[in-house]
Amino acid sequence: MEKIASFTVDHDKIEPGIYISRIDGDIVTYDMRTRKPNMGDYMDNLTMHSVEHMFATYIRNSEISDNVIYFGPMGCQTGFYLLVRNEQSEDVLSVVKSVLRRIINHEGEIFGNKREECGNYRNLNLDAAKLECQRYLDVLESSEETFSYE
Repeated sequence: MEKIASFTVDHDKIEPGIYISRIDGDIVTYDMRTRKPNMGDYMDNLTMHSVEHMFATYIRNSEISDNVIYFGPMGCQTGFYLLVRNEQSEDVLSVVKSVLRRIINHEGEIFGNKREECGNYRNLNLDAAKLECQRYLDVLESSEETFSYE
């Protein structure tokens, strides 16, 4: 059986950052790696779930909203996938940073925190989302992104 593309990347060499994981026609999958894989520093479910609610809502209300296909956590607990159509990588990075800032500065309730809106609505925490987003924004602002694993 063929390996899927994400299993062909040496995860021991991946640093926190943003990468193009794959391109399928006009859809680009971004690997938003918030943590170094295989180092024991993993996001807990509360953090992943909280960031997912906030980031998904903000990016689906951003200037690239019509081209957002999907945003969600990686099962390995070291980042998120963002799938977008017809956008330049530099524009996506700019929007990602903007969304992270909006989450960090968000006041009020976490989006989708009601029982009827979420299947695990008690497992959400805005402070956890803010901390993770600040951590990731610091990474993105501290280096020049190449969008390449190499």
